[in-house]
Order: sequence, then structure tokens, then C-alpha cells
Amino acid sequence: MKLAKIRMSDGTPAVAAVHADTVQTLDLTQIDGCHSLSDILHTSDPPGLARFLLRPDTKPVPQSDVEFLAPIDRQEVWAAGVTYKRSQVARMEESESGASHYDKVYEADRPELFMKATPLRVSGPDQPVRVRQDSSWSVPEPEFTLALNPEGKIVGYTIGNDMSARDIEGENPLYLPQAKVYRQCAGLGPCVLLADEPLNLQATKIELLIQRGGAAVFSGSTNLGQLNRSLEDLAVWLYRESEFPDGTFLMTGTGVVPDDEFTLEDGDSVSITIAGIGTLTNPVVKASAQAT
Repeated sequence: MKLAKIRMSDGTPAVAAVHADTVQTLDLTQIDGCHSLSDILHTSDPPGLARFLLRPDTKPVPQSDVEFLAPIDRQEVWAAGVTYKRSQVARMEESESGASHYDKVYEADRPELFMKATPLRVSGPDQPVRVRQDSSWSVPEPEFTLALNPEGKIVGYTIGNDMSARDIEGENPLYLPQAKVYRQCAGLGPCVLLADEPLNLQATKIELLIQRGGAAVFSGSTNLGQLNRSLEDLAVWLYRESEFPDGTFLMTGTGVVPDDEFTLEDGDSVSITIAGIGTLTNPVVKASAQAT
């Protein structure tokens, strides 16, 4: 079952179940204290509650008639790095001074985890993601993303775009927060696939397509079977010595990285497709230095 935050044609926000071509709104008035998508995700039985809130007399609406929003309420967004071999190689290539650190963290028991975004920094479907104006080498990073409840349990999955300024991080690994965290630095959506069935890691394909002027300029893919760490282990490490009363989203790293010669440009379009979830598409914006 997939859930999404949407805006109806009359501007009304809602939480909806996502079907093949339609959405069906949930009646949140049936349960006291249930007002948002995260309220559903953080219950003991999100699929059961969602089915209960899905009134049979609610007419499905075409997806084209609604606007999908980022499926985030008050949660922080965190990210894991160097969890795929391709990411390890890319990070070592971009940073001569820090190459050995990336090699070590790929093999280490403790993963690299960092704060990625607050809700105001997150873009939803068809909303812009940003390239820093002081970066000349930036790329999207397509990431399978976990929805975690306040207890650290994996309750769902969505698509994440971890925008990254590779030149800034490559100059000095201590610049990681500036390379990763800024306005419109992350994309999430279009929905949350509830974690009510076991995942087939090999069959969970992650695809990246970047278009410029309507033409493809990069495409690549991987699958969750290539992930060097288990999803559960990443969640456990994130919640070690930390509290997240509003839950979190955790991007689990990227296994698709464009060639070193590639950088995003203003007006590009980034589409990330993950099997079973859907496609997250975001236009790219980059302000000129003169305009800021």
C-alpha cells in the first residue's frame, strides 16, 4: 500500500492512498489525534490504520487532478554515505586529501551518517532542487529512503534525491555540511510505500535519468542488492544515542554517480525511479553569482 500527501484541485491538503492511476483520500476525522501522514506512519499498524481510514464511498480521483507534495511533516532527513562500491570510488576520486577516509568507512562497522535536511529544505515532486551558485561540480544522488518512526522501526520507503556539491566536499571533507545541506538540497516523494511486506533487494531497481533540453544526458541504474549494509543496520546506527520524537527519513546512499565530467546545469530535469514506489522528478535551478 502506498500513501501520499497531496493537494486537491481546490487547494485542500489531504493524505491519500495511491493506486495505479488514481488517488483516494483518507478520512482522518475518524481517529482522534490523527491529522497527518506521519501520524499514520507512527502508529503500531500503519497499513491497518490506513485501510480503516480509506472509506469505501470515497471516489478515486485521477492523479493528474492533484498535486503530490513531499511526504514529510516534521521529520528530519538524514543520509548515509559510501554504502555502495560506486559511491566509495566516486568519493575517493573527488577528494585526494580524504580518499583513505572514504575507503575506511566503506569497510568499517560504523557507517557514515549525517544530517541532510529539515522539512523546509525538502522539495516535493515537480518542485525545484538547487545547485549551489558557488559550486561548479554538482550531481544528484538517487537514494532508496527509509521512513522511520520515533522508535527507529522502518515503517515505509520513499525516493530521495541527495543533491551534492562534489567539488566543495572534494576540496576538504570537513566541508561536507556545505556540500550537502542548503536550501532545496533534497527531494522526497512521490509517496511512501508501507513496509508491510519483505523487500526483494535484487528486484528493487533504482534508476536515474537526467535530461537537458528534453534530451537524456545521463542515465544509470543499480539495485538494493548492491548495498553494502543492511537497511536495518543503518536504522539502528542512526538511533544509537539519538532521539527522534517526530521520526526521520534516512537516505541510504547512492550506487549511481554520473561521470566526473558531468555537472548539473540550470534547467536540467532529474528523474529517479524506484521499483514499487514510482518516479520522483525535480527541475534543477542554479542562481548566478550576480543574482545572489
